[in-house]
Amino acid sequence: MRPEDFAGSGPELRIEEYFQGTTRAWGVVQDRGGKPIRYFTVDIRGGWEGDEFVLHEDFVFRDGEISQRIWRIRKLDEHTYEGRADDVVGTATGKAFGNALNWQYDLLIKVDSTELKVHFNDWMFLHEDQVLVNRATMTKFGFRVGEIILFFQRG
Repeated sequence: MRPEDFAGSGPELRIEEYFQGTTRAWGVVQDRGGKPIRYFTVDIRGGWEGDEFVLHEDFVFRDGEISQRIWRIRKLDEHTYEGRADDVVGTATGKAFGNALNWQYDLLIKVDSTELKVHFNDWMFLHEDQVLVNRATMTKFGFRVGEIILFFQRG
């Protein structure tokens, strides 16, 4: 799939509009075989700080873990975004066309006492009623190691 394949589809997804204000998400982490291994919710606050769109994501996992990620996103042109966060290695890149956004980045994940760099290939699709679905495939050395599925609803 390519982001351009969704040009003209609707409703149109513009992350700086969709995530303005508050949003809540519900997610499940699956292992490489598709078995659910973790469940979580995310409360998100988004807004402009100068020329950056800033997303504060507060994660609460069913097992009690709490974490936060703060994205700083720049819109480079009509379809292209770049972003950074403390646990993202380098810069995330995104392309949006129609109702879809493809977001790719390398993320440092703690597993026991080790930090692993895992590649994320996120596909977001905006549906009616402001529901956003996100499927993130995680790979390491080119091999699929898991998937995260999220459903977002604007506050």
